[in-house]
Amino acid sequence: MVTTESVRLTYAFDAYCPWCYGFGPTLRSFARDNAHRIRLHIRSAGLYTGARARPVSAHHRMADECERVTRLTGVGFGAGFARALTDGTTVADSTAAAAGLAVLYGRADEVGVPHLDAAEAVQQAWFVDGRSLADPEVYRDIAAGLGLDASSVTAAYASPEPWAQARADFRALRRLHVTAYPTLLLHTVHGAGRLGGAASTAASLTAALDQCHAGVFPRSSTTPPRPSVTQPPVPQGELS
Repeated sequence: MVTTESVRLTYAFDAYCPWCYGFGPTLRSFARDNAHRIRLHIRSAGLYTGARARPVSAHHRMADECERVTRLTGVGFGAGFARALTDGTTVADSTAAAAGLAVLYGRADEVGVPHLDAAEAVQQAWFVDGRSLADPEVYRDIAAGLGLDASSVTAAYASPEPWAQARADFRALRRLHVTAYPTLLLHTVHGAGRLGGAASTAASLTAALDQCHAGVFPRSSTTPPRPSVTQPPVPQGELS
């Protein structure tokens, strides 16, 4: 059985992934309902890196994917995001976004702000406001909104450390065999197994967690997941 102390979860997401944005409210509800028995660690996935870090105009399916996300999850996308897609010049660079998140997480730890708040704020900046996640001013504004030291956040974003942390996250998820996002992994003595999927509800995730407490564990992430009917696997970014 899983003890309260052993329930550790890794959430693999990418700030530019619309399915992750759609999964956000479910994860928020699940994390709130189970705050007394889980420890949630968020890692950036690196969906758009290397040769895949291109202007959004080159990602021809993004608008269609967003429509599917809305149909499946009910999550809406903002007017700023729609304008950014129409303009098409914003480069979807997951490394830049992951570096910004690494800085925000570090400052959030200093004042007790949950990492999930920072992750959601970054997603809102893109999927609602349509702001480039490579713009340091995005992280300044998010920091101010979260009550963090905005000047220190932008200064840290310009240093090499958060970029190294971003790439470390990419490598960590590669070792866990994560190839689609969002992915929520539960870690036990049996290894890391996937808990639910993009179409899950908070209640179904809690039920799955209850099963783990009863000794029924999710399949190890070393086994490739079967494609979902409602959500095809999201292409994996380069994890170098």
